[in-house]
Amino acid sequence: MPQLGETVTEGTITKWYKAVGDTVDRDEPLFEVSTDKVDSEVPSPAAGVVSAILVEEGDTVDVGVKLAVISDGTASNGHGPESDGAATVAAAPTAPAPVAAAPQPAPAPPPAPAPAPAGSAATAVGPSAAKVPTAPARPSAPAASTGGLVLSPVVRKLINQHGIDASALSGTGLGGRITRGDVESAIATAGGPAVADLVDEPAPVPSISERPAPGAPAVLPSARAVDGSRDEVVPFTNIRRRTAEHMVRSKATSAHTLMVKEIDYERVEQVRRAHGPQFKAEEGFTLTYLPFAALATVEALAEFPHLNASVGDDALIVHHDINLGIAVDLDNEGLIVPVVHNAEELNLLGMARRIRDVADRARTKRLSLDDISGGTFSITNAGPFGTLITGAVINQPQVAILSTDGVSRKPVVVELPDGSESIAIHSVGLVAMNFDHRAVDGAYVARFLARLAAILNDRDWAGEL
Repeated sequence: MPQLGETVTEGTITKWYKAVGDTVDRDEPLFEVSTDKVDSEVPSPAAGVVSAILVEEGDTVDVGVKLAVISDGTASNGHGPESDGAATVAAAPTAPAPVAAAPQPAPAPPPAPAPAPAGSAATAVGPSAAKVPTAPARPSAPAASTGGLVLSPVVRKLINQHGIDASALSGTGLGGRITRGDVESAIATAGGPAVADLVDEPAPVPSISERPAPGAPAVLPSARAVDGSRDEVVPFTNIRRRTAEHMVRSKATSAHTLMVKEIDYERVEQVRRAHGPQFKAEEGFTLTYLPFAALATVEALAEFPHLNASVGDDALIVHHDINLGIAVDLDNEGLIVPVVHNAEELNLLGMARRIRDVADRARTKRLSLDDISGGTFSITNAGPFGTLITGAVINQPQVAILSTDGVSRKPVVVELPDGSESIAIHSVGLVAMNFDHRAVDGAYVARFLARLAAILNDRDWAGEL
C-alpha cells in the first residue's frame, strides 16, 4: 500500500484492474485505492505476471502492507517462498466448489453448527492467512464474534462496534469472505447506524433512515428483492461515505446562510458567441460561463478577503493566496473538489485551461493529494443542468461556497444612451452563496455579490482573450 500523503495511514482497495495470471506492464494501472483524501489509480511498479492478490476489493489496510505479488512468469511451478502463497491465494476464486467441500481446519472457531459460508471463508484463505493483514481482536468483543475468521480491519471494527456475531453472517466476498457490505446490511436490518460507523464523533447525527415514517417499507438486507419487494439497498461507496461524513460535519460546524444575486451575463455571452468556435478549435473544449465566473470571483475576493478565509480558534484566518476549489461530478459516482492554486495569477485563458485540467484528472483518477489540498474558497457549477438556485454546503474549513446556476435568455430593462429605458433580451442567471455567519455578516456578502455582478456585466471580456 503506497503512501499517498503525509497524513494518510491506510487505504481501501476499491478495484483491481488485473486478476491472478494476468500480465501487467510497468506503470500500467494495477489497482485503484481510496483514502480519506483522494481516490487514485496506482501503476504497477514492475512488469510481469500477477501471481497473487493478497488483499481483496473493499478491504482497508495500512500503508506498507503487501497487496499483491508480481512474478517474472517463471515462478508459477512453486519456486521460491512467494509462489507457494500465490498459488494458494489464487486457488480460492477459481475453484470455489472444491474449497467448500474441503474438510474444516483444526482451529475452527465455533462448535459444530457453524454456517457453511463462514467455514468456506476460513478454509479458502487459511493456508495464506499470514499474508492477509488483520486487525487484532478487541478484548471487549464477544468471544464468538470474530474468532478464527479472516476479516479486514474495517470489517472487524464494525463487527466489534455493533456486537455482531460474525459466524451468523453469510459472506458474499471472495471464497465466502465477509465484506463491509455484508456487515452494513446486517446493521441496517437490525436498525443500527450504517453510515457514520468510523467517524470519531461523540454524538453522531442520526440519519433519516433511522427515523422511518409510519408505514414505510423495511430496509432490505441486500440489493436483491426479497419476497417480491421492489426495494433495493445500495451500499455507499467510499467516496459517497466520505462525502456524507464531510457534509454532515460541515452542517454541524458552520452557521450556513444563503444569499442569491441575479447576474446579467450578456457581455460574457457576446464574447462566447464571437470567440467560442475559434476557442474550441484551438483548445479542444468549449468556452463555458464557468471560467468567466471564476475569474470574476477571484477579483472580487481580493476586495473582500474575509470570504477567502477559515475560522480558527476564536479568530478569522484570512488567506492571501486564493486557491480556488472547483467541485467536479464524477459521473454520478461522487463529488470531489480539486484546487486551482494561486488563481489570482491567472487570466481568462489560463483559468479555463486550469479548470479543464483538474476536472479531467479528477474524472480519470489522476489527482494527487496536493491537487485537492489547500483550497481557500470553492465554486460549484450546476449551471449546465439549468438549475435555478443551489444552496451548496460549505467545504470545510472554508467560510463560503459560490454556486453558479443556469443561464437563460430573458427580457430585461436596459438603459439607452439618452437615459430612457427599453426592453432587451439578455442572458441572465443566478449565483447563490452559502456563507458561514460566524465569519462574516450578510451586508459583507451582499457587497461581494454586487461587485461580482458588476465585474461580469462591465468587463471587456473580449480583451481577456
